[in-house]
Amino acid sequence: MNSVERLVYMANQIATNLATDGTPVAAVADHIQQFWDPRMKQLIFAHGTEGLSPVAAAAIRKLAKSQNAA
Repeated sequence: MNSVERLVYMANQIATNLATDGTPVAAVADHIQQFWDPRMKQLIFAHGTEGLSPVAAAAIRKLAKSQNAA
């Protein structure tokens, strides 16, 4: 498993674990923002949403959008 595949796997696992949260997309985005280092986030942003669950994909899009707006 390469680095991007590992990040996709991790994002999907986070989404699965936070699926019952009241706002799962926000919870996943918050988790990734807090605990992933900038290199990990940049790598997943560059990869896009292929292979991500709908919740994980939405969280990555949300983070990428906020990153570009900053």
